[in-house]
Amino acid sequence: MRLPRTPRRLAGILLAGLLGTGLITACGGSGAGTTKITIGLFGNFGYQQLFEEYQRTHPGIEIQARTASYSDHHKNLASHLATGNGAADIEAVDTGYIAQFKAIPDRFTDLNAQGGDQLKSRWLDWKWQASLARDGRQIGYGTDVGGLAICYRRDLLQAAGLPTDREQLRALWPTWEAFMAAGRQFQAHAPAGVKWFDGGPTVLNAIVGQAPTGYYDRSDQLVLANNADIKRGWDLVAQGVHDGLSAGLLYSTPQWNTGFKQGQFATVTCPAWMMAKIKDQAPDTAGKWDVAAVPGGGGNWGGSYLTVPKQGKHISQAVELAAWLTAPEQQAKVFTTNGLLPSTPKLYDDPSITGYRNPFFNDAPVGKLFTDAARQLQPQYQGPKAGDVQTEIGNAMLRVEQGKQSPDQSWAQLLTDVGKLSG
Repeated sequence: MRLPRTPRRLAGILLAGLLGTGLITACGGSGAGTTKITIGLFGNFGYQQLFEEYQRTHPGIEIQARTASYSDHHKNLASHLATGNGAADIEAVDTGYIAQFKAIPDRFTDLNAQGGDQLKSRWLDWKWQASLARDGRQIGYGTDVGGLAICYRRDLLQAAGLPTDREQLRALWPTWEAFMAAGRQFQAHAPAGVKWFDGGPTVLNAIVGQAPTGYYDRSDQLVLANNADIKRGWDLVAQGVHDGLSAGLLYSTPQWNTGFKQGQFATVTCPAWMMAKIKDQAPDTAGKWDVAAVPGGGGNWGGSYLTVPKQGKHISQAVELAAWLTAPEQQAKVFTTNGLLPSTPKLYDDPSITGYRNPFFNDAPVGKLFTDAARQLQPQYQGPKAGDVQTEIGNAMLRVEQGKQSPDQSWAQLLTDVGKLSG
C-alpha cells in the first residue's frame, strides 16, 4: 500500500491514524533511522501478526509486504533476477519453482554462509535439501509443507443425502475412483447449481502430488508423457468432468474465489494452506466446512521457501527476518492462526499443534489430521520448471471443462506445450 504524496507532517498523521485503526500494517513510508525490509509474497502466508510482532521487538525495522498472484509473482521474480533489479529483500518461492531458482544460486544470498548451516536441523531433511543448490549453497528457508486432505461443505453433503461425519467420509472415498463414485451419488441429489468439486485442475494436482514420480525424474528429464500415474489421474478427472461433477473453476482465479462465496461446490482438495484461502474468501461460511482424510492417503501439494536475493539493499537484516519467520515458534503460530502446516518436525509431537481444532471448520482436529499427513508424506522430486508444468496441466484440463477440446486432444496439446518449456 502506498500513501499519496502529501507534505511530510500530514503523511505522518495519516499513517499514524491508519495504523491506529488497523487499516494498514507492515507498509508505508519509512521514518528517520528506520530500515525498510520488503518481502514479496503470493497468497496468504499468515504473516501479518508476525510482522507486527517483529516490528515491536525490532523498533528500527519496518516490513513492507508486496503480494501478487501465484503465477505473476514467480514470473516477476524471474525477471527481476535476470535484470538484477526490482526484487524484494525477501522473496517467497513455491515448491514448484524452487528447483528453477536454485539452479541459479549466484542470484541469491547463500544462507549457509549466514549461519543457516547451524539451523538446518529445524526442518524436515527433504525440505532442507529441496532448496539446496548442487554446489551446497542454500537459497531458502522452508516455510510450510502442503499435506493433503479434503475440505467439504457439511450442509451441502447433508442436503444431497451423503454422510457428513469425517470418519464415514474417509470410509466412503478410500481411493480417487471411490471419490468420483461418491460425487455421482451427490450429483444425483445435489442442491441446484452445486457441483461435487471446484475444478478438475485442483483434483488432478492432488493425484499428481501422491505419485512416486511427478513431472520430472531425478536427472531433471521431463517424464510427463510416460508417467502412467499422472495419465491415470488425467483420465479419471476428465471422466469426472464428463459426468458433470465439476464446477469448471481454475484455482486461484477470481471465478474460483467467487465459487467459495456462492457455495458452487461441495468439496475441494485441501492442502493445509487451503484452509486460509477458504476462510479469506468465504468468511460467512464458518462452521459449514469440515475436513476429512484425502483419498489415496498421504501426498503433498505446495509449501514454500523464503529466499534473500543478492540484489537486496538490506541483506543481513533480511536474512535475520527470514530465519525468524521460519523458526518453529513462528511456524506454530501460523498454523494455529492460518492453518499452514509447519515444515519443522519437532512440532509434530507438540500437543498445542496435534491437539489443535479449527473452529471455522466445525472444530475439525486439523492438528492431528495434517501432522498425520505430514508423517506419511513421501517427498516428490521437483524438476526445473515443475511450477510451469503445473500451470500448463491446469490450463489443459480447463480446456476440457470448457468443451474446447476432448481429453485426448488436450493431453496431446499439453505434451507439446510442456515440451516447449524445456526447449
